[in-house]
Amino acid sequence: MSEKSWLQLICSASNKHHESIEAEMESTGAISITWQDAEDEPVLEPLPGETPLWRNLIITALFESDINLSTLTQTLINNQSNWEISSVDTEVVKNQDWERVWMKDFHPMCFGENLWIVPSTTDLLDVKKLQNNSPNPTSIILDPGLAFGTGTHPTTALCLEWLDKNPPKDLTVVDYGCGSGILAVAAAKLGAKHIIATDIDPQALTATKENMRRNQITSDKIPCYLPGDCPEDTVDIVLANILCGPLQELYPRLSSYVKPGGHIVISGLLTTQKEDIIKTYSADFSNFKVKQLDDWIRISATKNTN
Repeated sequence: MSEKSWLQLICSASNKHHESIEAEMESTGAISITWQDAEDEPVLEPLPGETPLWRNLIITALFESDINLSTLTQTLINNQSNWEISSVDTEVVKNQDWERVWMKDFHPMCFGENLWIVPSTTDLLDVKKLQNNSPNPTSIILDPGLAFGTGTHPTTALCLEWLDKNPPKDLTVVDYGCGSGILAVAAAKLGAKHIIATDIDPQALTATKENMRRNQITSDKIPCYLPGDCPEDTVDIVLANILCGPLQELYPRLSSYVKPGGHIVISGLLTTQKEDIIKTYSADFSNFKVKQLDDWIRISATKNTN
């Protein structure tokens, strides 16, 4: 039996008319439509109900192989000027296990000296060889496609590096905006005695619980909550890898979680947002430290004791 294939139409265009383009794709029988950034323009994680788009998009539609795309292609070409379309291309795509393909390119990564993110498919002997230069290696099992963060984004990497340098042994932690739970799991692996994980997205809590299971961490170690259900305990460390706007709006709540003398570690920030965040948090915190990776930063600070 021959291997199944698909047709893919790729359209580069301004975001102003994406709805018209997608309507034509859907009426032709598109199975899926995806958007990509055409110009390496960052779009930060949206707030609930928001769907921000890049100014220039690559819109890709997938079709069954027996669909005739000539009418759709001609419609897009005829509207090239009106819909600000710069190119239209079609190609045949062979069927394959996309997650397996992605996994082939996802390798163990080290953050700091000892903290490793390891895909589940990695051979343990290979992991041990890679960890030869780590004085006290700690591994977290995490796969792409199962989570909302795998450590590859600079803001996540910066938070993991902070945890590696400041192991929370026997301390309590809140991971606010937990996503995949990568920071909560890292804190548990590094000795934290209790971690609260919270996120506005129920799917993030599901992903966190799955990653806890993969790393043999029990639910009592990292209880997961929607923000409205989250207990108001004070803890030694608050981790918040979210966005500048929410970090400013959530300042009273995040501050209330931190014990006097405890630490807050915040990221999801561009370098240009540093002063605004420090100004907001300086009422309750001091000893600010900033670490930059690419265009992103992490800010850590200590809760005042008076």
